[in-house]
Amino acid sequence: MDQAVHAVSIAGMTCDGCSSRINRVLESTPGILKAEISHSKGTGKVTTSAEITISTVLHIINSAGFEAHA
Repeated sequence: MDQAVHAVSIAGMTCDGCSSRINRVLESTPGILKAEISHSKGTGKVTTSAEITISTVLHIINSAGFEAHA
């Protein structure tokens, strides 16, 4: 299986609970293999199957109430 790693910047996280929430939302999405979100850095690294685009990752994070950019 081909994989892709997407780096994202995330605004709006105010605590470690926020980063945990984003991790849970992302990792419950089919095709997303791993999410590593850092509240302190305001960044994330998301490993997906090749068919998941960065646009999809950003949409998921934004839909969870945060502001994500590639």
